Amino acid sequence: MSNKPRMSLCEDLDADSVSKTFKTTKQHDIDAKKFQGHMGAQHFVRHEEEEAFADWINKRLNKDKDVTHFLPLAKDGSDMYEKMDDGVILCKMINLAAPDTIDERVLNKGKNISIFKRHENLTLGIKSAQSIGCTVIGMDSHNLQSTEGKKWMVMGLVWQIIKMFLFNQITISNVPGLVNLLREGEDISELMKLSPEQLLLRWVNYQLEKAGSSRHINNFGNDIKDSEIYTDLLSQIAPKTSGVNKTALQIKDLLERAETMLEQADKIDCRAFVTAKDVTHGQETLNLAFVANLFNNFPGLDPPTEELEIIEETREEKMYRNWMNSLGVDPRVNYLYSDLYDGMVIFKIYEIIKAGTVNWDKVNTKFSTLTARRYQQVLENCNYAVLLGKKLNFVLVGIAGSDIMDGNKSLTLALVWQMMRAYTLSLLAQLNPDGSPIVESEIIAWANNKLELGQKNSNIKHFQDKVNKTALPMIHLVDVLKPGSIDYSLVKQGANLTREECLSNAKYAINIARKIGAPVYALPEDIAEVKHKMVMTVYAGLMLADLN
Repeated sequence: MSNKPRMSLCEDLDADSVSKTFKTTKQHDIDAKKFQGHMGAQHFVRHEEEEAFADWINKRLNKDKDVTHFLPLAKDGSDMYEKMDDGVILCKMINLAAPDTIDERVLNKGKNISIFKRHENLTLGIKSAQSIGCTVIGMDSHNLQSTEGKKWMVMGLVWQIIKMFLFNQITISNVPGLVNLLREGEDISELMKLSPEQLLLRWVNYQLEKAGSSRHINNFGNDIKDSEIYTDLLSQIAPKTSGVNKTALQIKDLLERAETMLEQADKIDCRAFVTAKDVTHGQETLNLAFVANLFNNFPGLDPPTEELEIIEETREEKMYRNWMNSLGVDPRVNYLYSDLYDGMVIFKIYEIIKAGTVNWDKVNTKFSTLTARRYQQVLENCNYAVLLGKKLNFVLVGIAGSDIMDGNKSLTLALVWQMMRAYTLSLLAQLNPDGSPIVESEIIAWANNKLELGQKNSNIKHFQDKVNKTALPMIHLVDVLKPGSIDYSLVKQGANLTREECLSNAKYAINIARKIGAPVYALPEDIAEVKHKMVMTVYAGLMLADLN
């Protein structure tokens, strides 16, 4: 394999991974804008999506004083790229999708932001989007700016963020009534395995059955083109006093019927994302958003009749899931313990860590319909995944393939952490001038050397060092890497800081690190509690930013 840095290799992928999560249109769609991408690749952006996303931004940010000078965006979304290229709207959107991800103390605001500060904001936005699980391969502050920008990349990122905003509420902890969607023989863990798209399909079918409809939905494209399913769905979930009716079903012309159906949606303030044309054309992206919005406003699910033990995703699990998804793994990871069970995601990450690790001839990529044979194929994959992990020098004592297949939590987490660690160290090795491996002690030595050169009296002994809870060494390190980047009036100083002061510093440290291009997945709590694994990734991210 070439010694070319891995981050550069990712950039060479251009927006291919993003396009997998954001299907703009088919090539024959004459209404789409066509752009020439990397190595002759063609990318498309639909006018309908520009209009729908601009409308969402206008509605969600119309009261935000930091962006009111930009809003409203043009109805057709044509000025969205220009008005987003200072990064402020992007960062605001990320905080809507994942509240408090971005510390607005570090955001450069104002009507006339310099080009330098615009790039800082965009870098902060990209790294923050990455930290919450968006795929940002090939994106940087330059190709998101309107002057040099790749519009399909902007739209791809915007859609990922909007989708995350829409999907965040579709969980059992937020809507316990989702247990109504369980099928015979299933338990709550089965719902955890389903993607938000799959849950929404189940939800629509559940409501159709309650409404006495004979229809059934399998997708958000062809199945909804005649508006019949939408009409029945709206009638079922809308409050009885809303005046929603089924008059659309009396109309033969599909476009006119769709418009009448959307008028009913407007009665419950749910006319969003789609036009009548989007419905009749089966535009899946926007119809998915339309249905998610309906669910979030009117789930129409009775609470459980008995007390349930809700499975809550831990902070650690969420962080690992976001990291995996940011790499562009396909299929996307929704629940750590079910989505790794067949080894496929693990193999793909091994290949990202070190290309050529996996002998795909030894991998079962297609599974038998026979239960016993499928079980054996999955177990073979998981055993092979453990074997390859050992070849990558992972410590996997006591971990068998069956533990991964069965979703053993502690042992699965042990493997995933070592994958993340190996990935991070592999990036550092790729950027090392001689390509030699990097070990954790070298990261500490690098950090202390930088701090000493910058005359900062905040060296660390190791990643468990309690001084890390103050986040001061990280803040000082950023100041050395990018002099003048720290507003010390926002930094709490001293050796005996309270937990709240430590959390404030940690939040600031994470955001300024992302602002200079460091990939950071850790949360402020990880630093304030000195979770040494996560602390290591922060220093490694800063070293990456320095080497890159």
